[in-house]
Amino acid sequence: MDRVEEIEAAIDGLPPEEFRRTSEWFLERQQKFWDEQMDSDSSSGKLDFLFEEADESTDEILREWPPGK
Repeated sequence: MDRVEEIEAAIDGLPPEEFRRTSEWFLERQQKFWDEQMDSDSSSGKLDFLFEEADESTDEILREWPPGK
């Protein structure tokens, strides 16, 4: 049995409250990794195409508010 299988088996044996706490920890950790990846991609310019695309399509999507002015 490898390490991941051992962890999975341990999680399967948790009582509901400990499982809930463990799930929350995993979600927080996953969000932290996601945030770090987004920060890294943004800083390196990998997401610049999204800004360019938004700038190009702004006139097509946005309209004047309030209408009639």
